[in-house]
Amino acid sequence: MTAIAPREEQLWSRCAGCASLLYRKRLRRNLDVCPECGEHARLGAPERLRQLVDPGSLRPLTDRLPEADPIDFVDVLPYPHRLTAARASTGLAEAVVCATATIGGHPVALAVMDFRFLGGSLGCAVGELITRTAERALDDRTPLVLVTASGGARMQEGALSLMQMATVSQAIAALREAGLLTVSVLTDPTYGGVAASFATNTDLVLAESGARMGFAGPRVIRQVTGRALPEGFQTADFLLRHGQVDMVVQRRSLRGRLMALLAAARAGRPARAGHPVVPRQEPASRRERRTADDAALVRPADPPVAVAPADTTPAVRDAWDTVRMARHPGRPTTLDYLDSVFDGFVELHGDRLGGDCPAIVGGVARLAGRHVMVIGHQKGHTTAELVARNFGMASPAGHRKALRLMRLAARLGLPVVTLVDTPGADPGVSAEEQGQAAAIAENILTLTVLPTPVLAVITGEGGSGGALALAVADRVLMLENAVYSVISPEGCAAILWPDRSAAPQAARALRLTAPDLCRLGVVDEIVAEPPAAAHDDPAETAQRLRAALLTNLLPLLDVPPAMLVRLRRQRFRRFGMTRGVNRAGVR
Repeated sequence: MTAIAPREEQLWSRCAGCASLLYRKRLRRNLDVCPECGEHARLGAPERLRQLVDPGSLRPLTDRLPEADPIDFVDVLPYPHRLTAARASTGLAEAVVCATATIGGHPVALAVMDFRFLGGSLGCAVGELITRTAERALDDRTPLVLVTASGGARMQEGALSLMQMATVSQAIAALREAGLLTVSVLTDPTYGGVAASFATNTDLVLAESGARMGFAGPRVIRQVTGRALPEGFQTADFLLRHGQVDMVVQRRSLRGRLMALLAAARAGRPARAGHPVVPRQEPASRRERRTADDAALVRPADPPVAVAPADTTPAVRDAWDTVRMARHPGRPTTLDYLDSVFDGFVELHGDRLGGDCPAIVGGVARLAGRHVMVIGHQKGHTTAELVARNFGMASPAGHRKALRLMRLAARLGLPVVTLVDTPGADPGVSAEEQGQAAAIAENILTLTVLPTPVLAVITGEGGSGGALALAVADRVLMLENAVYSVISPEGCAAILWPDRSAAPQAARALRLTAPDLCRLGVVDEIVAEPPAAAHDDPAETAQRLRAALLTNLLPLLDVPPAMLVRLRRQRFRRFGMTRGVNRAGVR
């Protein structure tokens, strides 16, 4: 879809939109927009910054990066070799350039992604750099402008790349709480984990003309649904018609639109009228309860309930065997656990916007006499059940139903327990039309600030952003034979290996098992299953899960809400700083 912009020394370029042969200097003067058909060529981050910011105002932020290759990923080529090649071909350290500058005299912090660098993928370094930029905007009390261009999360960094969706989202949440404007500019293309987090959870979402954005890419949707896609599917105009962006802007008008929005935000700030913005403070009683060491949750020295018998040691299984175990049709579902682990479950339906997704079930229940809000993915055991529940793949209505129940729990002061078991979010055409990416992004953003305890359990498959939409929690538990990954092994193999037959190899490379993720710090505790597996002894599995839930939930009940949110943010903030991860066991 993009116009080809070859090396600068070449004199001519052919437009991919209309095939016109264009004089390179003329194309550059026209901001790399074809003068014949209006096709917007993709821009690298340096050129994008030159077009947007005031001359002489750009001040690059430090690009000191966290450790690369956090899981020692190798496909047909070692990951460090891919990074080296990307740096050599682009001249960039990573897939984002971060800076402070002025646009029309208005100070801003900017993070501009570059698709040329490994498809603009979101890895630990990219997440860390964007988060630092948001924190700089908070310190300077300036707006944040994000320019996105990405294929999604970086699979070579496994679940750690998935965590960046939450890390950056909570930085956006901090700016929202401080009353500072956040703007994202969608450029072509913006997909996957970037679309389902910071690209769509800002105050304003602008789409450059010709940009495409969605949670699932067109190829994936065609493969899953077997349907031809509508004309103009996922384009900027499509997004505007379906209410997913604030405006579509031609490149020549983008700087002017940003200037107008920044001027309005600056005019509305209380500080300009002599009333400085004061960060929201906790009540004095809560401030007094802080301790100097609030970075780690204090737990009882003697837990009231044992998680599993002392002689129960998780079996060591091959990663691919674990994947197949997690997908076993007899594995207990959320409804099974609601019947065996909890008491008095009352299901609540609907997103209040016109839908009730069967892939998400939720409602109030009791756990050892304590009322909780339970929300989970529901698959089923038979083919008919799986089809009726869409294989546990939630639609936007499902994510919005979960969001409604989370907010209700916060208002009622109820802890939230989530049970995650999904291959991923619904990748269908209707899901994209209804704003799948934005629905996931809003869940992630809300969970980062939810003022009530949140406890998540990966019970089966934890697939990509669809799983993370229920797993931004104070504590994350994982059943022994569950998996949690940025992408399915089959999807990873199809992209990085010659064919899907390499799925077992991809499963091992992704570090998606419970022991791997516990070593990486993504998961806090492994819940041991019976010697065979959960589906062979559901009653024993339920007993062990109930014990683990109580052990982890009870300490959270004594933590003040403001401290809960702060600790939750610290938990996800560390995922961009991979030097602190224990990698010895992973190797």
